Amino acid sequence: MATVIPIDEYITDEWYPGFKPAFDHAPFVVEPFRTFSKEDEQRFWFLDFHWPRGLTPMGLIWNEDGYSWGTQLAAETLPLPPGRGITQRIAGTHTYASPIDMTSEFEIGERAARMGEALPGFLANFDTIWASRRAEVERWWQHFRGLDTDALDLRGLSQMLKEARAFHKRAFEIHFEIMYPLLVNYLGFYGACAEMGLDPGQIGKFLQGNDTKIMETDRELWKLTTAARHAGLEPTFAATEPERLAATLDAAGGSSGAWMTKFRDFLQVYGYRTEGSCDVALPSWIEDPTPALGTIKTFLQKGDDHDFDKAREHLLVERDEAIDAARSRLTKEEREVFDAGVASVQAANFTWWQDDHNYYIDLRVSLPLRWASLAIADRVGANRPDDTLFLFWPELTAVADGEKSYDDLRGVVEDRRQYFDHWHERRPSMPKVLGTVPEAVTDPILIEIFGLNHHFLSAIEALGSGTEVKTLSGIAASKGVARGIARVLNDADELHRIAPGEILVCESTSPNWTPAFAKIAGCVCDGGGSLSHAAIVGREYGVPTVTAVGLATVVIKDGDEVEVDGTNGTVTVFRAADIRAAE
Repeated sequence: MATVIPIDEYITDEWYPGFKPAFDHAPFVVEPFRTFSKEDEQRFWFLDFHWPRGLTPMGLIWNEDGYSWGTQLAAETLPLPPGRGITQRIAGTHTYASPIDMTSEFEIGERAARMGEALPGFLANFDTIWASRRAEVERWWQHFRGLDTDALDLRGLSQMLKEARAFHKRAFEIHFEIMYPLLVNYLGFYGACAEMGLDPGQIGKFLQGNDTKIMETDRELWKLTTAARHAGLEPTFAATEPERLAATLDAAGGSSGAWMTKFRDFLQVYGYRTEGSCDVALPSWIEDPTPALGTIKTFLQKGDDHDFDKAREHLLVERDEAIDAARSRLTKEEREVFDAGVASVQAANFTWWQDDHNYYIDLRVSLPLRWASLAIADRVGANRPDDTLFLFWPELTAVADGEKSYDDLRGVVEDRRQYFDHWHERRPSMPKVLGTVPEAVTDPILIEIFGLNHHFLSAIEALGSGTEVKTLSGIAASKGVARGIARVLNDADELHRIAPGEILVCESTSPNWTPAFAKIAGCVCDGGGSLSHAAIVGREYGVPTVTAVGLATVVIKDGDEVEVDGTNGTVTVFRAADIRAAE
């Protein structure tokens, strides 16, 4: 009998206090984003790890324009044979998602035929297509960088806000237009490897060793770390909390001031990124440099610098050895198939694109919406600078267009802030899944990115049975074994506080977590597949990583001692934090 996790607690017709959207609130392709209803219990819903803080009303635009519209449009346009994209519901302020599966075998076959006609052209021209789309995103981005919100009146800010949403929507059309074909190609090679008796789990090694914009940012952070060490700033960093580092270093002057000039030059190039994906509520490093300074603080604790060149050389050698080892097991005919597959997945390389697109889209595309919203808040005299992030799109545009007085909304903004805080506190206890747990998931994004495979589903079944879990199984995402103290994080706000040698335990990682991999000993994630950020970066940094274990943040407590076996895909809790404290 299938496991059913009730959704009754989350059924409501309000998105937030005081807001019940009309059916046409946002456009959709197949199925709109909305709140839970009782019928949804018959489907499978997973708690998305990208937004552990929850989403504010303006933040929910991502679910409308990105997650819903973007995935469904791309799945229908390709088309994706087994599914029609992803739909979402909210529980409080937290996003649950579900695949929109195809049920007709005939339609699946027809969609597969159409995809087969479209895919070769995409793969042959991937570099040109992505370069063109990236240039489009850059033109939008430079347009917003050129706007001075201080010089715009309310009407001008209204226009900027609407342009920012158009950019946001277009960016995620591009995002999924590129992602789905890359995934389909990867999965085709995955299936071919399995048929030839090769371990598909090795494919990640065939694709590693490529430089990315995210890695480029990390190298620059390490250069700043080296400069801080040479300037004798280690004592200052060690004695100062990350939140006070900027003010302390500025006030000190001399070598500290000179270093801060270098740091601010770094921010002008790499600082337009948030500590989370696609969330308008998060400031960039330009607004709040605490995450970057805190990361440098912990890098200094490590003692030695991360050697990026040596690490990349090792990855390239490991890549070539893995390919040679796989080829040696094949017949002549199989080698021809294998060589063609390797060439294809390397040329249209998902693991490289994953970080490249994160730099250009996920970590900064919400910023123009944020800038416009904050400027509107300033113009209308909001109580707090970010109050307008607690308004929904029709409310904020009505205020910006002069059709509604902001004074009429002050009370509801405060109610929504309290609502957001309540659900933020509840996040650690939110069910990992809701509704009917399936035997298997078919959507490639959910399998390879989110890690909704048999490991994850088995863990959910074990949790429902009440069985005590001490050993977790998941995807062997990055080889090696590490043992250390677990640092369990529900979001990235405290990421810069992880000490060198600790084990990162989280729902999953996203690009803003990347710098931590230069100092942690191991990584364990509730979700995440073989193409997830944690899996990719774990391999690039040589950090033992296990993903898709389902229950890491439930079973492991902050301060536990754990062993991560990234070669075999297991995680063992050796001593609980309370036992060690007693000792």
